[in-house]
Amino acid sequence: MDTLTLKVPDIIKEKLKLISEKKGVSRSEIVRSALIEYFSNDDLDKKGSFLDLSKDLAGSVEGPSDLSTNKEFLKRYGK
Repeated sequence: MDTLTLKVPDIIKEKLKLISEKKGVSRSEIVRSALIEYFSNDDLDKKGSFLDLSKDLAGSVEGPSDLSTNKEFLKRYGK
């Protein structure tokens, strides 16, 4: 396992120390667990088109089917 050095504000250092003492585990173990949880919740591994990623939203808004065919909707376009 590699070693990682990072800078944290004093308040985080103190909270980490308190939790470590309370749970009886190392500070490293707490940080590793927190990072694993953080990475398991990210969405970076999702791939696909914008439509694929927003499929649950497609069709959820009601309105005219095609704004370009209704001159009323184009009157103030571009102003």
